[in-house]
Amino acid sequence: MCRLFGLSSAPRRTHATFWLLDAPDSLSRQSRHDPDGTGLGYFAADGTPHVDKAPIAAYEDRAFAEEARRVESAAFVAHVRYASTGSLDARNTHPFAQDGRLFAHNGVIEGLDRLDDHLGEDRSLVGGDTDSERFFALITRETRNNGGDLDAGIRHAARWVARHLPVYALNLVLVTPGRLWALRYPGTHELYVLERPAGGRHGARHLDHSGSHGRMRVRSATLADHPAVIIASERMDDHPGWRLMEPGELLHAGTGPHTTREVILPESPAHPLTLADLRPDAAASQQAP
Repeated sequence: MCRLFGLSSAPRRTHATFWLLDAPDSLSRQSRHDPDGTGLGYFAADGTPHVDKAPIAAYEDRAFAEEARRVESAAFVAHVRYASTGSLDARNTHPFAQDGRLFAHNGVIEGLDRLDDHLGEDRSLVGGDTDSERFFALITRETRNNGGDLDAGIRHAARWVARHLPVYALNLVLVTPGRLWALRYPGTHELYVLERPAGGRHGARHLDHSGSHGRMRVRSATLADHPAVIIASERMDDHPGWRLMEPGELLHAGTGPHTTREVILPESPAHPLTLADLRPDAAASQQAP
């Protein structure tokens, strides 16, 4: 399934090195499990968002994803995609950028014609074919309607989707130059948070996280002496502080980084989807290799 990763060290800018696919898989394993896109989003010192991404299919351009990228930002979002909606090209590869914000999503939303109708003229924010970018456009629209309040924008958008559209999962990470939001909904996929103190578990270590199967890895020497909040689809090391987010929980990491959290969707989706309800390609994208 898709892998999500987010990191906030605000207000301090952090040097971090990312590998989005470094597993030495055999060709037979690659043909079944290589992702359909990898991407990294971060911000320049002036707040300009940058997205480094490429569509990756089996046997194609592994070098892009295996190559380490060393970048600096106060907030990052990374994504390894297994396609459920949309063709394999850059415009459908996460993360997406809108209004100076970056966004990645893991899940499936159906009823896209109804979502397009609800977006109206804001459908123009969407450059690709994915349910994810449409969901982001709805968050962007609702944020504007609420005076730039991203907490309210995410809450209104997620509640509308949960009440009106068939939903398998809405897990997301959204970042601005100095803040991070994460939502887990419902309980379909895991999403973990680690409020990591400076130096980690032992108080003197740099950050070095690696997910299973070598799908994602990140290192940062800067975080030996600065705290951070980390979001990931799986526990990425043996730190005892990893916490599974609650279903419906929206987490916000601000300056400090200081976190707040609220269960904004305590109820199940009005039209829940199971794996059996999904198209074969969508179902395959939601299962771990």
